[in-house]
Amino acid sequence: MARTITVIRPHATRGSRRGASHFCRVRDNRRVTLKIDIDAGAATAPYEQVRAQIAGQALSGALPVGYKLPTVRGLAETLGLAANTVAKAYRALEADGVIETRGRNGTFVAAAGDASAREASVAAAVFAERVHRLGLSEKEALAAVRDALRAAYGDKG
Repeated sequence: MARTITVIRPHATRGSRRGASHFCRVRDNRRVTLKIDIDAGAATAPYEQVRAQIAGQALSGALPVGYKLPTVRGLAETLGLAANTVAKAYRALEADGVIETRGRNGTFVAAAGDASAREASVAAAVFAERVHRLGLSEKEALAAVRDALRAAYGDKG
Protein backbone atom coordinates (compact mmCIF):
# COMPACT_ATOMS: atom_id res chain seq x y z
CA MET A 1 0.00 0.00 0.00
CA ALA A 2 1.43 3.37 -1.00
CA ARG A 3 0.76 6.48 0.98
CA THR A 4 1.00 10.03 -0.20
CA ILE A 5 1.58 12.98 2.10
CA THR A 6 1.62 16.64 1.14
CA VAL A 7 4.84 18.30 2.21
CA ILE A 8 5.33 22.05 2.34
CA ARG A 9 8.97 21.89 3.40
CA PRO A 10 11.51 20.92 0.75
CA HIS A 11 11.86 17.43 2.25
CA ALA A 12 10.35 14.57 0.30
CA THR A 13 8.05 11.94 1.74
CA ARG A 14 8.63 8.35 0.94
CA GLY A 15 5.99 5.87 -0.12
CA SER A 16 5.91 2.64 1.83
CA ARG A 17 5.65 0.34 -1.20
CA ARG A 18 8.89 -0.85 -2.72
CA GLY A 19 9.24 0.12 -6.34
CA ALA A 20 6.78 3.00 -6.14
CA SER A 21 7.46 6.53 -5.09
CA HIS A 22 5.26 9.54 -4.48
CA PHE A 23 7.01 12.81 -3.63
CA CYS A 24 4.53 15.58 -2.90
CA ARG A 25 4.99 19.31 -2.59
CA VAL A 26 2.75 22.34 -2.66
CA ARG A 27 3.51 24.94 -5.32
CA ASP A 28 1.37 27.97 -6.14
CA ASN A 29 -1.36 26.58 -3.83
CA ARG A 30 -1.43 23.45 -5.98
CA ARG A 31 -0.40 20.00 -4.86
CA VAL A 32 2.35 18.64 -7.11
CA THR A 33 3.27 14.96 -6.93
CA LEU A 34 6.19 13.17 -8.52
CA LYS A 35 5.00 9.61 -9.07
CA ILE A 36 7.39 6.89 -10.17
CA ASP A 37 6.56 3.20 -10.47
CA ILE A 38 9.33 0.72 -11.23
CA ASP A 39 8.37 -2.55 -12.89
CA ALA A 40 11.11 -5.02 -11.98
CA GLY A 41 9.84 -7.48 -14.59
CA ALA A 42 9.90 -5.01 -17.46
CA ALA A 43 12.36 -5.30 -20.31
CA THR A 44 13.18 -1.60 -19.83
CA ALA A 45 16.11 -0.89 -17.49
CA PRO A 46 15.17 0.73 -14.15
CA TYR A 47 17.20 3.89 -14.88
CA GLU A 48 15.28 4.29 -18.16
CA GLN A 49 11.97 3.85 -16.35
CA VAL A 50 12.96 6.61 -13.89
CA ARG A 51 14.20 8.85 -16.72
CA ALA A 52 11.11 8.34 -18.87
CA GLN A 53 8.64 8.92 -16.05
CA ILE A 54 10.31 12.11 -14.80
CA ALA A 55 10.70 13.41 -18.37
CA GLY A 56 7.08 12.62 -19.17
CA GLN A 57 5.79 14.39 -16.07
CA ALA A 58 8.05 17.41 -16.65
CA LEU A 59 7.15 17.77 -20.33
CA SER A 60 3.41 17.31 -19.68
CA GLY A 61 3.46 20.04 -17.04
CA ALA A 62 2.56 17.69 -14.19
CA LEU A 63 5.90 18.75 -12.69
CA PRO A 64 6.21 22.52 -13.13
CA VAL A 65 9.42 24.34 -14.01
CA GLY A 66 11.37 24.87 -10.79
CA TYR A 67 9.99 21.80 -9.02
CA LYS A 68 12.69 20.44 -6.69
CA LEU A 69 13.36 16.76 -7.28
CA PRO A 70 14.33 14.43 -4.46
CA THR A 71 18.00 13.72 -3.89
CA VAL A 72 19.58 10.83 -5.75
CA ARG A 73 20.03 8.87 -2.53
CA GLY A 74 16.54 9.65 -1.28
CA LEU A 75 14.84 8.56 -4.48
CA ALA A 76 17.04 5.47 -4.79
CA GLU A 77 16.23 4.43 -1.22
CA THR A 78 12.51 4.92 -1.75
CA LEU A 79 12.46 2.99 -5.02
CA GLY A 80 14.73 0.23 -3.73
CA LEU A 81 17.32 0.98 -6.42
CA ALA A 82 21.04 1.61 -6.31
CA ALA A 83 22.02 5.27 -6.05
CA ASN A 84 24.04 4.95 -9.27
CA THR A 85 20.88 3.87 -11.13
CA VAL A 86 19.05 7.06 -10.15
CA ALA A 87 22.20 9.13 -10.76
CA LYS A 88 22.39 7.73 -14.30
CA ALA A 89 18.75 8.73 -14.91
CA TYR A 90 19.39 12.24 -13.54
CA ARG A 91 22.50 12.62 -15.76
CA ALA A 92 20.49 11.61 -18.83
CA LEU A 93 17.70 14.04 -17.89
CA GLU A 94 20.22 16.82 -17.39
CA ALA A 95 21.87 16.07 -20.74
CA ASP A 96 18.41 16.29 -22.36
CA GLY A 97 17.76 19.64 -20.68
CA VAL A 98 14.79 18.34 -18.67
CA ILE A 99 16.36 19.00 -15.28
CA GLU A 100 19.15 21.18 -13.96
CA THR A 101 21.40 20.75 -10.95
CA ARG A 102 22.11 23.85 -8.89
CA GLY A 103 25.01 22.58 -6.83
CA ARG A 104 24.15 22.10 -3.18
CA ASN A 105 20.70 23.63 -3.69
CA GLY A 106 19.44 20.50 -5.42
CA THR A 107 18.02 19.33 -8.72
CA PHE A 108 15.10 21.11 -10.35
CA VAL A 109 12.83 20.73 -13.36
CA ALA A 110 14.20 23.02 -16.08
CA ALA A 111 12.37 24.87 -18.82
CA ALA A 112 12.89 21.77 -20.97
CA GLY A 113 10.58 22.68 -23.81
CA ASP A 114 12.85 25.51 -24.93
CA ALA A 115 16.04 23.46 -24.60
CA SER A 116 14.52 20.48 -26.39
CA ALA A 117 13.21 22.63 -29.23
CA ARG A 118 16.61 24.31 -29.64
CA GLU A 119 18.42 20.99 -29.69
CA ALA A 120 15.95 19.55 -32.21
CA SER A 121 16.44 22.60 -34.45
CA VAL A 122 20.20 22.23 -34.34
CA ALA A 123 19.95 18.51 -35.13
CA ALA A 124 17.58 19.25 -38.04
CA ALA A 125 19.96 21.86 -39.46
CA VAL A 126 22.91 19.46 -39.24
CA PHE A 127 20.83 16.76 -40.94
CA ALA A 128 19.69 19.12 -43.72
CA GLU A 129 23.25 20.22 -44.41
CA ARG A 130 24.49 16.62 -44.46
CA VAL A 131 21.82 15.28 -46.86
CA HIS A 132 22.38 18.26 -49.14
CA ARG A 133 26.12 17.44 -49.30
CA LEU A 134 25.23 13.82 -50.03
CA GLY A 135 23.16 14.97 -53.00
CA LEU A 136 19.80 13.72 -51.77
CA SER A 137 16.66 15.47 -52.96
CA GLU A 138 14.28 17.05 -50.46
CA LYS A 139 11.82 14.20 -51.09
CA GLU A 140 14.52 11.58 -50.33
CA ALA A 141 15.61 13.46 -47.21
CA LEU A 142 12.02 13.65 -45.91
CA ALA A 143 11.57 9.93 -46.57
CA ALA A 144 14.70 9.23 -44.51
CA VAL A 145 13.35 11.39 -41.67
CA ARG A 146 9.96 9.63 -41.74
CA ASP A 147 11.69 6.23 -41.59
CA ALA A 148 13.84 7.35 -38.66
CA LEU A 149 10.83 8.76 -36.80
CA ARG A 150 8.85 5.55 -37.35
CA ALA A 151 11.80 3.58 -35.99
CA ALA A 152 12.06 5.85 -32.94
CA TYR A 153 8.34 6.25 -32.17
CA GLY A 154 6.92 3.06 -33.64
CA ASP A 155 3.74 3.16 -35.69
CA LYS A 156 1.98 5.48 -33.21
CA GLY A 157 3.86 8.57 -34.52
